[in-house]
Amino acid sequence: MLPWTERNGAVSPLKLTCFLLLCLPAVWIGWDALMQNLGPRPYDEALHRAGLWAVRFLLISLAITPLRRLLRWPKLITLRRQIGLAALFYALLHLTLYAGDQGFLLSKVATEIASRIYLTIGFAALCGLIALGVTSTDSAIRRMGGRNWQRLHRIVYAIAVLALVHYLLQSKRDMTAPILHLGLLAWMFGYRIAYAFGAMQKPWHALPLSAIAGLATVVIEAGWYFGFTKIPVEQVLAANLQFDFRIAPAWWVFAVGLAIAALAWARQAWPLSRPAPSAAE
Repeated sequence: MLPWTERNGAVSPLKLTCFLLLCLPAVWIGWDALMQNLGPRPYDEALHRAGLWAVRFLLISLAITPLRRLLRWPKLITLRRQIGLAALFYALLHLTLYAGDQGFLLSKVATEIASRIYLTIGFAALCGLIALGVTSTDSAIRRMGGRNWQRLHRIVYAIAVLALVHYLLQSKRDMTAPILHLGLLAWMFGYRIAYAFGAMQKPWHALPLSAIAGLATVVIEAGWYFGFTKIPVEQVLAANLQFDFRIAPAWWVFAVGLAIAALAWARQAWPLSRPAPSAAE
């Protein structure tokens, strides 16, 4: 079965569109490399781009389950495997480009991974993604059994945390993007916890989750800056209320949560398809 086909072999417009979108970042990186638009350190620039897309696709794959439920769009689940494998592809590309930046000296690469904590964390996340990738096939599910397969694939949450910690630790200047990604992951964790307790059945249930995830993002940001740069917590909190130079990650997380709640309400109010009228009607 090809990535863009259904089980019966028919082309799926949804899966085909998703596949093409997943390929675009690689094409973009390749084009910039060909046109020498990657700056004075092309390997370094390309590997950072590949790593960023690996993180993005990993988070998008985790967002599939809450989105398909809230948006009442069950076909979204057919994209999860494809997006997860794309995250693995870009993570492997990230490592390959890092090896290229080191002159493909594998002994040096291994030494760097073992000696630098942020590289060790990133490599652990990659190993987890590889384990999920090789067991993502239908035959692997049959061999392992559904319950064992589900237990293994729950490590994706730990992998996401490791990947984002790696991203945060290697970001040397602006922490806005990695903290934003951590905030979005907090929203997804919050959704799963709420759903397990029977919440998230109505679109408005996503509204308090948006506020909680935004506050969690503030806590993550303040904790990070205080722990690693000793910037006072109150200074970080005050910065979240200033909009002269940037919009703080917490507000973006809150806005994304509100957008999802609005889309969920719209899908409930105006479903794309309605039940066919009965003969009596």
